[in-house]
Amino acid sequence: MDAQALDLPPDSFDAAISRFALMLVPDIDRALREIRRVLRRRGRFVAIVFEKCPYLSIPHAVARRVGQLTSAPEPFGEFRLSGHGVMASAFKNAGFHNVEVQVFSARRQFLSLADAVRYAKETPLPLRELTGQLTPIQQEEAWSEVEQALQQFVGPDGYDSPSDFLIGVGAT
Repeated sequence: MDAQALDLPPDSFDAAISRFALMLVPDIDRALREIRRVLRRRGRFVAIVFEKCPYLSIPHAVARRVGQLTSAPEPFGEFRLSGHGVMASAFKNAGFHNVEVQVFSARRQFLSLADAVRYAKETPLPLRELTGQLTPIQQEEAWSEVEQALQQFVGPDGYDSPSDFLIGVGAT
């Protein structure tokens, strides 16, 4: 269901959770207002989003440079809610109270660099959309550079890079 226009009556849920999706919604403010609308009094909304992730940020930066694309972030991408206070402000602007945002760290791990690159090419939608703007020659150049840049995270157990995520909580 489109988070920007939830086809649900008000006060329907005690809690709502978004796992790596909120930052991909075109109109985050509208989506947050809709989520708040369908939560009952004292309801909670929790969202997890990317803060820092070289596994995604490196391919984005390379694709932008190779394709000579604008340096502005894509209209809806993985890092839209990152940065000090951005996520908390979005929650508060939508009317959530007792907003808390915490950083937590994890690892992006794959058995090999080839597996990591294959997943990056096939799965993250904003990255696919970004690289889709490149010519086939630019795509080949970009993925070659991405693979070289991600090599720094390869060790005896395969690909292993750090990631920081934000978990935000707001109450109605």
